[in-house]
Amino acid sequence: GITGGCHRSPKGEAAFSQKFELYSMAWNLKEDLRDCLVAAAPYGGPIALLKNNFRKEKSPGSRPLLEIYSASGVPLASVLWKSGQVVQLGWTASEDLLCIQEDGTVLIYNLFCEFKRHFSMGNEVLQNHVREAKVFHTEYGTGVAILTGAHRFSLTTNIDDLKLRRMPEVPGLQKLPSCWAVLSQDRVTIILLAIGQDLYLLDNTSCSVVTPPGISPHAGAYVQMAVSFNYCYLALFTDTGSIWMGTSSLKEKLGEFSCDFRTPPRQMVWHVAELWTLSGERRFILDEDSYLVPELDGVRIFSRTTHEFLHEIPEASEEIFKIASMAPGALLLEAQREYEKQSQKADEYLREIKDQNLLAEAVRQCIEAAGYEHEPETQKSLLRAASFGKCFLDKFPPESFVRTCRDLRVLNAIWDYQIGIPLTFAQYKQLTIEVLLDRLVLRRLYPLAIKICEYLRLSEFQGVSRILAHWACYKVQQKDKSDEEVAHAINQKLGDTPGISYSEIAARAYDCGRTELAIKVLEYEPRSGEQVPLLLKMKKSQLALNKAIESGDTDLVYTVVLHLKNELNRGTFFMTLQKQPVALSLYRQVRGRGLALLRSPALVSASQATEDQIKLLRMQRRLQDELDKPYVDYSLHDTVYGLILDGNHKRAEQLYRDFRIPDKRFWWLKIGALAEREDWEEMEKFSKSKKSPIGYLPFVEICMKHHNRHEAKKYAARVTPEQRVKAHILLDQAADAAIEHKNENEMNLVLSKCTAATDSSVVEKINRAKAQILKK
Repeated sequence: GITGGCHRSPKGEAAFSQKFELYSMAWNLKEDLRDCLVAAAPYGGPIALLKNNFRKEKSPGSRPLLEIYSASGVPLASVLWKSGQVVQLGWTASEDLLCIQEDGTVLIYNLFCEFKRHFSMGNEVLQNHVREAKVFHTEYGTGVAILTGAHRFSLTTNIDDLKLRRMPEVPGLQKLPSCWAVLSQDRVTIILLAIGQDLYLLDNTSCSVVTPPGISPHAGAYVQMAVSFNYCYLALFTDTGSIWMGTSSLKEKLGEFSCDFRTPPRQMVWHVAELWTLSGERRFILDEDSYLVPELDGVRIFSRTTHEFLHEIPEASEEIFKIASMAPGALLLEAQREYEKQSQKADEYLREIKDQNLLAEAVRQCIEAAGYEHEPETQKSLLRAASFGKCFLDKFPPESFVRTCRDLRVLNAIWDYQIGIPLTFAQYKQLTIEVLLDRLVLRRLYPLAIKICEYLRLSEFQGVSRILAHWACYKVQQKDKSDEEVAHAINQKLGDTPGISYSEIAARAYDCGRTELAIKVLEYEPRSGEQVPLLLKMKKSQLALNKAIESGDTDLVYTVVLHLKNELNRGTFFMTLQKQPVALSLYRQVRGRGLALLRSPALVSASQATEDQIKLLRMQRRLQDELDKPYVDYSLHDTVYGLILDGNHKRAEQLYRDFRIPDKRFWWLKIGALAEREDWEEMEKFSKSKKSPIGYLPFVEICMKHHNRHEAKKYAARVTPEQRVKAHILLDQAADAAIEHKNENEMNLVLSKCTAATDSSVVEKINRAKAQILKK
């Protein structure tokens, strides 16, 4: 059974606990849970079982079996365990499974038993073996603590930034501690261990003896300990059946009582992380072998057949549902029920609440209680009562009611048996919607995640776009379909959804060994700057050069040319450039500019500029035999860009003149840097200083890139007639103007300037308008 203290609320009133069933488990386990290694993730997380782990036979039929289930017992994945002896299982905050082996190796698997990576807890652990281990969570991340056969502790507070810490030695320790726990105090992780009747605290530098305040001198030896979910409270169980409870700092005692059993419990966890004052004993009898999972606001209890939740009844629910309650929420609930029966008692209940001026409090109680209820029918009943009460209030803010309705709809969806994430209202608020969506994505429940995003009206970037990107990255890993089918399916689903990066999806395909699929997916990437680096990484230099030339970005062409020169021998390099006149012309310009730089008297004055410039000039002279390396040009451009970004316009102008940077390139550099520092006033002055050699369309593009539509409109008015349509497309105005004029020629002109990858919504709008004109 489960034994627990009946605690009191901060007001001193007795608080009541409730246990209800979450699910009837679907896993059909044949083994007892006590015969398996078990780990269950908090916040309604998955359950991992390692079966046959304790058998000594080495026959294939007796190999351990790792299985992962949802909280409702629906199988997610399983795999035969072929590695070393596992000592402990545990879940990370991101729901990865940690398998801690006897040799100190920690293997990490995802929810579908797919191996991700591994790390070691160090040579000392390898030599002395792991005797016990614990997985814990702090503000730093997920940590692992190890007790070795040499009776020494080692730990890391963050497995994603592995820094192993060997804890101080306990003087005279000749045997394993009877029990131990990991505590987190003032952002420092420490270990509390018990040896007989003595408690020791290990921090980074020392080992100290501690005594719980107020503990009975006849309490006996410590045999079990438990830390609360939030690390604030500690419970100690002794061999005389005594339980001491207090703060984890061991500075305050909250209570002490004796049980009628002395055998150490298999598990001891905290029910709630609140102030406990012990006034007796409460017991729940369990029919079969069970496992306890501490949660933020209660305890999950699962066995081979059921999964239940034990929690403290919230004050609002208690006030409404206790027998003969006269709380305003209870009266409002009765009033609404009587109203549905068309009984005049509804008016009597309402009048009683209004006479006490408690109608707003009654509505608030019903809304709050609805959030904590598990049964949808009870939720609806309470929300109907709240809605009924709101009708008689002039100025009750609707936000809490609307928010609760939305949150409950989301919670009810994920509580579904097939989804199996039994988050409570309090856990959901702590976890946040962003993390919940991440967990749905991890389970590959993409349609549900998208529906929730649409229902909650989350931004594209925060919601649907991010989920579709995850879906696409998963899709490219499926090898049962051809590259053409997968690429087409991805484009059909994603289209030009804002925030989607086809290059990231292509990179995932390449990492999975599907180079041809990566190339096909990259075809849908509208930004050449994202295509080219990945093509170079994939050794597709010729294709990268073609894409760079198509983009018209000279820097991008320079990048590919430099890559080709370093990758190919001299003869092949020049043969490749002969086939690309644009690249060959740019290469010759860069080479000629390099020669001019070395011979220019301007070097003397420019070399007085900055340390970076001096380094540049020295590098130019040092590379006299390799003048055709374009990164010399890059470093100069980067210097100019950096000077403008720092507001040093005079120095930038001097380098522009001294090194004869092309006018077009300098204007691009300057307006890009000014936009990055959001110096719109300086940009306007610069645009009026003389006629722009690049026109004013780039001003529009850069302003829109930095989401400044107001400034973009100024420059759109100054573009040439040939560029006006493109400028309006950038401002999402061209289509509207053409449609308003009902001019088919203008519409066709706009269509000719659109691309399917970036302007599909504009194309669709114009085609609809043309169809309407034809009908007339």
